[in-house]
Amino acid sequence: MSEWVIRLYVVYLLLAFGLRGAVQWHRTGSTGFNGIPLDGNLAEWSGGVLFVAAFVLAVLAPLLDRRGIMGPIAALDGSVGHVSGFVLYALGVAGTLYAQFAMGASWRVGVDGRERTTLVTGGPFAYIRNPIYTAMVVAVIGLALLVPNLMAVSAVLVLLLALEIQVRAVEEPHLLRVHGTAYALYAAQNGRFLPGVGRLSTGDRM
Repeated sequence: MSEWVIRLYVVYLLLAFGLRGAVQWHRTGSTGFNGIPLDGNLAEWSGGVLFVAAFVLAVLAPLLDRRGIMGPIAALDGSVGHVSGFVLYALGVAGTLYAQFAMGASWRVGVDGRERTTLVTGGPFAYIRNPIYTAMVVAVIGLALLVPNLMAVSAVLVLLLALEIQVRAVEEPHLLRVHGTAYALYAAQNGRFLPGVGRLSTGDRM
């Protein structure tokens, strides 16, 4: 199972970052990757580093399992968990790609304060503000259920922390500065990661 999880992990990275970056380059001349700003504030740096760490932990989980160094958590292991994991992974991959392509030319990895991209509110963004992140978490939870050891669970928790920091402390302030009232009204109507959950007050403007 661990070998298959490693392959699924590679497939996800190739589709979510490699394919999307290549399409972005073809359309705009830029890959859309802004990276981790070395001269940015603590929130930007922390969110970026934790994001990378989450995916490193996610791939370490099946590697440690394969070598017999870290076994599965018994309560999460079994055929039901494995089937559920594969279904969640497939949904997560499909959801990530759907949301990424729905962003069009506005898709980015990381924030560049000098950029002024179009505010996307259609497609999956009509229901939640960060559908890419939601789908990403679903995919990583799916991978964790396929090889449910402590490292896989840690990957999910670190990813959740990274996204909370990135969205709350970096992306939302940036979007409020760039789009002002338009984003404030949009954020007041749509949840952060789940429909109706984490909506901003219309007074939360920067």
